[in-house]
Amino acid sequence: MDNEYLSYIFEGRQNGTPLDEIIFLAGSISPSTNLSQIRALHNDLAAFFSGSHPGFQENSLPYHNLRHTQMVALATIRLFHGLHCNNIPVSEDMLRKGLLAAYFHDTGMLLEQGDPAASGTQYIDGHENRSIHFLKVYIAEQGLSDDYTRDCAIIINYTKLNSDPATFDYHSHEVQIVGQVVGSADILAQMADRYYLECLPLLYHEQEAGGINRHRSALELMEHTANFYQNVVLKRLVTTFSNTFTAMRTHFRKRHNIDRNLYIENIDGNIAYLRQIIAKCKDIECLEKYLKRTPPSSSI
Repeated sequence: MDNEYLSYIFEGRQNGTPLDEIIFLAGSISPSTNLSQIRALHNDLAAFFSGSHPGFQENSLPYHNLRHTQMVALATIRLFHGLHCNNIPVSEDMLRKGLLAAYFHDTGMLLEQGDPAASGTQYIDGHENRSIHFLKVYIAEQGLSDDYTRDCAIIINYTKLNSDPATFDYHSHEVQIVGQVVGSADILAQMADRYYLECLPLLYHEQEAGGINRHRSALELMEHTANFYQNVVLKRLVTTFSNTFTAMRTHFRKRHNIDRNLYIENIDGNIAYLRQIIAKCKDIECLEKYLKRTPPSSSI
């Protein structure tokens, strides 16, 4: 099976976006799901990021962009599909809440019209609360019940890398599963992306502009990424999120007859290559010689 075919499968794209695949999987999991609402959600979020939605400016962040959002939504529905195929019930409400949270989880970095901030980077630290606010407004506009606001807020908080779900307000086992799905999807979609390594300097510059000084340089961030995955990310996927990520293998087996977890394979490949080039390089200019892929446009 060639890499080009696997990349096509992984990206889930047919007409430029993964919407068709998201719709197909949602219908497979819950035939009663209103697919037109999912389609509208997908298109509404594209409008938020492009600035064509009333009240919002076009997103200018190169890392936390529309592509990332759509890849998280795709990973979310794939995990739901894997759980469903593993005979774990996934209700229509779980599906909708999960997709709402996935699509909105990074909207807190978008600028509103007339926003006092010069850049969305100013909202990176604690952006989840702002994302929850925007989703609350959207949920009200859709005429959904209050439990959607409450549950989706908790689900978005699962995407905070340093959060402990045990400290969250009481929530049902169903909401816990959805939170674990979306939290896992956020990690998997980022780190398995074929452009992940090329995007790490972009992440550093976003964090630097947002006043988050976890690293002294883009090179240091890249040097620490492999250990970060081993010591922090894997623990979160396995322990905090109860191995939910393993449902990806079931998804690919049932959907594409590929008995592999392509997300974990891609992450392992990214980390192995990163270790290899870090061993050769002492500056970012050297690293860039080994990073040849050009990330797609942030608007897709």
